Amino acid sequence: MTSSELWDRATAERYDAGETEMSSAAVLEPTLAFLADLAGDGRALEFAIGTGRVGVPLRERGVPVVGIELSEHMAAVLRRKLDEDALPLAIGDMATTVVPGEFALVYLVYNTISNLLTQEEQVECFRNAARHLAPGGRFVIELSVPPLRFLPPGQVAVPFDVSERHLGFDTFDLVGQILVSHHVTREDDGRYRRGDSRHRYAWPAELDLMARIAGLELERRVADWDGAPFTEDSTKHVSVWRKSA
Repeated sequence: MTSSELWDRATAERYDAGETEMSSAAVLEPTLAFLADLAGDGRALEFAIGTGRVGVPLRERGVPVVGIELSEHMAAVLRRKLDEDALPLAIGDMATTVVPGEFALVYLVYNTISNLLTQEEQVECFRNAARHLAPGGRFVIELSVPPLRFLPPGQVAVPFDVSERHLGFDTFDLVGQILVSHHVTREDDGRYRRGDSRHRYAWPAELDLMARIAGLELERRVADWDGAPFTEDSTKHVSVWRKSA
């Protein structure tokens, strides 16, 4: 077991309803096109596949997808959408769990590598990706750039959503590279639900070093799935590392 926090049943059951924007065609279409192009005629392995927001429609595009997921509750929601024959799924952590065969593509979306709370585990995640990749295969990560430039001296919190139904802000442990995402959500009955989750943030250069340790080389880095250039003002990146052929 890694240091990743487990998603419980209640969280898993409401996950899809809370991520309608991330499941929209505007968000998913460029994501799927990017991943399908890299997979080509090969198979894809999604680490931390969750409820299948990306894996299920990628499978429907004709890319054979296999998933690894730590939370049995998230996996149960996914299993209602596709059975084992259509999308094989292993319960386990993304740093050490091994599934059979080789893959043209291994990918992690929506900041999920940050669920691993130590540098050692994140390195092992890269090694596990390389272990599954066929020669010439790619490992793809979507990850936010830490918003530390918004922290003036003495401040430890940065808001990322202030709306009628939701307040979200991150607090930072700058020494341990840990951020905690805090959420206060107003339910339909007027009550408020509070939750938080811990993440280890990492800079793109740190990920590149992890990739080298795993025997992978940076091939491409862009600001989003649409291929926009990555700049000093980018709030996230999509990075592609390649296993030597």
